[in-house]
Amino acid sequence: MPATSHPRPRRGRRTSRLLAAAAALATAGALAAALPTSASAGEDHRHRPGGHQPGRYQDIQLLSFNDLHGNLEPPAGSSGRVTELQPDGTTKTVDAGGVEYLATHLRQAREGHPYSITAAGGDMVGASPLLSGLFHDEPTIEALNQLDLDVTSVGNHEFDEGARELARLQNGGCHPTAGCYGDEEFEGADFPYLAANVLDEKTGKPILKPYWVWQKKGVKVGFIGVTLEATPDVVSAEGVKGLVFKDEVETIDKYARELQRQGVKSIVALVHEGGFPASGAYNYDCDAPGAGDGVSGPIVEIAKNVTPQVDALVTGHTHNAYVCTIPDPAGKPRMVTSAASFGRLYTDTTLTYDRRTGDIARTAVASANHVVTRDVPKAPDITELIDRWNTLAAPIGSRPVGYISGDIGNTGTESPLGDLIADAQLAHGKELDPETDLALMNSGGIRAPLTYAAKGSEGDGVVTYAEAFAVQPFANTVNLQDLTGAQLIQVLKEQVSGANEASPRILQVSSGLTYTLDLTRTGADRVVTDSIRLNGQAIDPAATYRVASNSFLAGGGDGFPTLGQGTNDLVGADDLAALERYLTANSSAGDPIEPPKADRITVVR
Repeated sequence: MPATSHPRPRRGRRTSRLLAAAAALATAGALAAALPTSASAGEDHRHRPGGHQPGRYQDIQLLSFNDLHGNLEPPAGSSGRVTELQPDGTTKTVDAGGVEYLATHLRQAREGHPYSITAAGGDMVGASPLLSGLFHDEPTIEALNQLDLDVTSVGNHEFDEGARELARLQNGGCHPTAGCYGDEEFEGADFPYLAANVLDEKTGKPILKPYWVWQKKGVKVGFIGVTLEATPDVVSAEGVKGLVFKDEVETIDKYARELQRQGVKSIVALVHEGGFPASGAYNYDCDAPGAGDGVSGPIVEIAKNVTPQVDALVTGHTHNAYVCTIPDPAGKPRMVTSAASFGRLYTDTTLTYDRRTGDIARTAVASANHVVTRDVPKAPDITELIDRWNTLAAPIGSRPVGYISGDIGNTGTESPLGDLIADAQLAHGKELDPETDLALMNSGGIRAPLTYAAKGSEGDGVVTYAEAFAVQPFANTVNLQDLTGAQLIQVLKEQVSGANEASPRILQVSSGLTYTLDLTRTGADRVVTDSIRLNGQAIDPAATYRVASNSFLAGGGDGFPTLGQGTNDLVGADDLAALERYLTANSSAGDPIEPPKADRITVVR
């Protein structure tokens, strides 16, 4: 049953705090309203360091982040930078991320805040670099314990290895096939994972706690955790087998009523679903010209419909940064935040608790995103943890698998790395069946770029196994299937229609497949049928084409149901092995692979 909990003893944690003040960059997202008139006269505690008031109102610091994805070390390339808007309207990039630095920033931020809670918005694990993924994300759970994380929602990636593995991460124990990594059994998470809208198909009950209550000296704050209802569309069928995912709004409202009945009136929703701000800068004002006007996407409708009993929403999933005030169903502005991804940002929100009512004084909520800069001391305990796991991973991760002549990025409608991976899968497909015609790769499965600069002692331009693992960590297989030409055309149109109409998912295509994507059109027409060519020839709707894709896509994942209708299936090797084989076969120190031109899809805007 859900438990109302006091902050728990933490195995000797929180024994010290770093005392230096953080020189973090920030953007304020305060509500444009005054403090309650009954607050201390002449004091605006929204912006006063410490914010502690012994009277009726008590400031609570809520530190939050989301979508860490096991990035314990500083992420490489663009994944390790954030864009910052300058006063003159220009932008610059700032190196960010790394849990050694995140720990220092969080510990510094907590100084002077006796009422401080740290929460997360899901996807703490899954799609992780080798340092964590090789060990089934036990290193990340240990790091989160040392970060003093209090609570998190589940995200879709928490289900990559299924509900049983998620339960092991929560409760501890050795991995069922890999066993234990060292002398001691894995102890599990010190913090609760919340999964209010994830039900066991047989019992109809949440598989983990739906909510958790933080308490200190009479102050109570409830947290409800949900993941996106569409999780089965973005996770392999095996990962969500036996589970039911319910509507986010209905679930949050249900447990908000339950918390209210228990006397908990201050409520925060941890929602693993997100939005799309109009700017990629982390300090963009998404409340201009009006509240929430600068953000779009699924989280907007969720925020507009979740009960006003919820005082703030910590969100994630889209890997974007925003601090917005979106009106609730009563028309009252409510804070909605997201801290990008990979530990590059954290959000610092002040919730002013009214001891008389037990609720949050929503007119006094302020929030800001802060950059996890790398100009602060590394947290020694996290460094020790990373070194310990790196010692185990190094013999595997440091092995060279290929050579590149420059950075191969994974961003854009069509990315150079997307082309490279699709070519690698086509090459593996031809090894399995020489009649293989083309390969398709989902952009969401490409988790990191390949960077030319060496991360360790391997040398510039060397691609290590660890770097390749960071790119494709899902352990999908490369599958072959037959599709008719009509089905292939339909697959390409599903990139911009059906489940993907509002937020297109553009597949990465292998060499020889070309077409025009006309973004001035709407719906499926954005893929121009007459432009689709394979090796210069128009697609014949009646012909049969042999298509390679990863097992997630081949099962209809990411909103491509037609890919799930292929025939004559053949299962090949792990997709990472296919990439490794391609890099090794097609590059050397003297003849590295050049970044592909990413010119197979012609985009009209």
